[in-house]
Amino acid sequence: MLIFNTTYQVDMNDARDFVIFIHEQYLPATLQQGELKNGRLSRILSHKDPNSECFAVQFEVEDTAALHRWHVKVGQQLEADIVKMFNERVVGFSTIMEVIE
Repeated sequence: MLIFNTTYQVDMNDARDFVIFIHEQYLPATLQQGELKNGRLSRILSHKDPNSECFAVQFEVEDTAALHRWHVKVGQQLEADIVKMFNERVVGFSTIMEVIE
């Protein structure tokens, strides 16, 4: 099992709209596609910049092949939507982690 995590730094003025976008569009579109599961949005509390907030969006995914299918079918468009809505006021990076049991 893998965890697909994307961390976003969001301009403080856009933080509310970003959270709404993630809850109303990003999470539902991703989960409906079916490759990624157990999506959640978290606020990163260790971030100390007064002009921005940081968030993490996480999903569980079976393997990198499933993650690639999601990225081609849904992920590229969702990231384009974020750029279109927020431009440079939201930046992010993704990490793939392996669950060790």
